[in-house]
Amino acid sequence: MVDTRPLAVCLYGPTASGKTDLAIELVERGPFSIISVDSALIYRDMNIGTAKPDAGTLARAPHALVDIRDPAERYSAGEFRRDALAVMGRICQAGRVPLLVGGTMLYFRTLTHGLAELPQADADLRARLDAEMAALGVPAVHARLAAVDPVAAARIHPHDAQRIQRALEVFELSGRPLTDWLTQQERTESPYRLLCFALLPPERRELHQRIERRLDAMLAAGFVDEVATLRARGDLTLDLPSMRAVGYRQVWEYLDGLTDREQMRQRVLAATRQYAKRQMTWLRGESAATSLPSGASGLAGKIIGVWELARNLRGDLRSLC
Repeated sequence: MVDTRPLAVCLYGPTASGKTDLAIELVERGPFSIISVDSALIYRDMNIGTAKPDAGTLARAPHALVDIRDPAERYSAGEFRRDALAVMGRICQAGRVPLLVGGTMLYFRTLTHGLAELPQADADLRARLDAEMAALGVPAVHARLAAVDPVAAARIHPHDAQRIQRALEVFELSGRPLTDWLTQQERTESPYRLLCFALLPPERRELHQRIERRLDAMLAAGFVDEVATLRARGDLTLDLPSMRAVGYRQVWEYLDGLTDREQMRQRVLAATRQYAKRQMTWLRGESAATSLPSGASGLAGKIIGVWELARNLRGDLRSLC
């Protein structure tokens, strides 16, 4: 069967694997336009700790879906899918190719698999769950989730108030665990032919060294001051999704006097490495992606070569991988 869907390129990998540098090289060598697939880069005024590309880089290689929310706001995976598809449409209309780059794997999954049709949100139930979290603490409500949906609870961090709330909301509205809904979800065909590449470090030690070097550069660039400015606003709390971005909670707690600077640094390193491990686990399960060794030479040329072949292919893209 002839596949006439427009082509898009996905480039994903763990944190600190060199995705941004490779994406910029692709933009400079081909007709690509970058769409950020990163749940932290969406927030304004969170630049250093998220490793957001600087103004010069963004001017040279614009990134869509960066700086689109205030840190006090929430942003769902469904909203990302809606916004990403809208931007992809505009890019294709301009005769260019969407290049989706990032490490938020749930966001990528909304594009490759679609979203389950979950029960609609209920304002009264959410208000009750908010009050329960305020009275008992988020970890206690997470424990209640574990009793009715242990699989979801194992996947959701005990302080991730937004996702805990949604999982309990789905259960109370439907009588079925969120895990059941997601398991029974039928895969929705993407409106795009997605050519996916996973940027993977050859050795875990190498990735850990990159993470450590990047963190030290962030601290030298003023990461602590950035968090102090956010903390001083008065309208942000550690339960917000923005402040759950890796590193921000640990620096916030350092500013609260709960740790010293070296303890804070070690906690950020540990959290970042754990995050990278989760990303790697997800990536290893992506059989449709072509694995590329991060840091190797010639990666942009390889991606462009496969893309050029794919332009003339109207069948199964996996035959190229």
